[in-house]
Amino acid sequence: MTLRRTALVVVLLLTVSACAPRQTRDAISSNEDRISALEEALFEATSTTTTTAGATPTTIATQITMLDFPDTVEPVAAIAAAVGPAVVQIETADALGAGVLYSTEGLILTAHHVVEGQTEVLVRLYDGRTLTGTVLGFHELTDIAVVMIPASDDLPIALLALGASTQVGQLAVALGSPFGFAQTVTAGIVSAVDRVVRGVTMVQTDAAINPGNSGGPLVDSDGRVIGINDIIFTESGDNAGVGFAIAIDLAFVVAEQIVAGEEVQLAFLGVGVTDAAGDNPGARVEEVVPGSGAEAAGIQLGDIITAVDGRSLTKSADLRVRIIERAPNDVVELTILRNGEELVLTATLGDTSQAG
Repeated sequence: MTLRRTALVVVLLLTVSACAPRQTRDAISSNEDRISALEEALFEATSTTTTTAGATPTTIATQITMLDFPDTVEPVAAIAAAVGPAVVQIETADALGAGVLYSTEGLILTAHHVVEGQTEVLVRLYDGRTLTGTVLGFHELTDIAVVMIPASDDLPIALLALGASTQVGQLAVALGSPFGFAQTVTAGIVSAVDRVVRGVTMVQTDAAINPGNSGGPLVDSDGRVIGINDIIFTESGDNAGVGFAIAIDLAFVVAEQIVAGEEVQLAFLGVGVTDAAGDNPGARVEEVVPGSGAEAAGIQLGDIITAVDGRSLTKSADLRVRIIERAPNDVVELTILRNGEELVLTATLGDTSQAG
């Protein structure tokens, strides 16, 4: 089975068709009671409001501090109690998926294929309430969409792990509505980071992701969202432990543009690269786009880009990962090798409209 065929199959798998059994309000309320009891028994949650540096008010998020849980509490139980209230079920006439609230303005991150073709969706909250959500927009390439419900200061909000370093082997917890079972929690590890799947930066995990998980969060041990669950690779149709979540930095860059009503553009350096050969891993520059940030920075044909902002590259695909997770007009520091000499250049990123 080819990669293209597999990817097509799994995208369809991760939303539940309208004929599938759906979680009832009573079931959701029972789940809420269970987790609320856990919260009360374990700790009195403290919350802090944080804003990403330089971000707009739409990025404000309330974080339940995971350190407030006693050491005796199992970490996945603590994560479920902290993040679960921010996870919503999204329903359309044809499908069912999940999403995660990330702003008291009522903004929900989800996957585009969950809401594809819709202008409004039914949003089922953690406490069983149902609201009409407006699809603000989407970006087909990255498969990110943003849904808005009425703003409220008491909306439970998940914290996004923007700029965090996700490590292979660390705990990964997926939340969503597989097969319509709301507030389902599965756990595993981060199997790989910086995977480029269908041109998109993904976090790979072996946490079980099934139809209905799409759009829900993949969360780290601190209760922060590190990705938006999107696809699985499988030849049987069943979960095979190879799931992928859209990296949260990329998802947020796209979401910010959707919320602003802008046409979504990804960051663009302006180079064509291949894997560097020999003892110096990285991205060998084979083309420099005229008028691009790369040309303005002084990058030349034959240069080997070995790091972006101090993060090493081992292959050419790593360069795309480092760039598209940034926003257009961001400034990046490029470490390059030129004729055996190491140089550091500064480049201002353009956007994909310059790609021609």
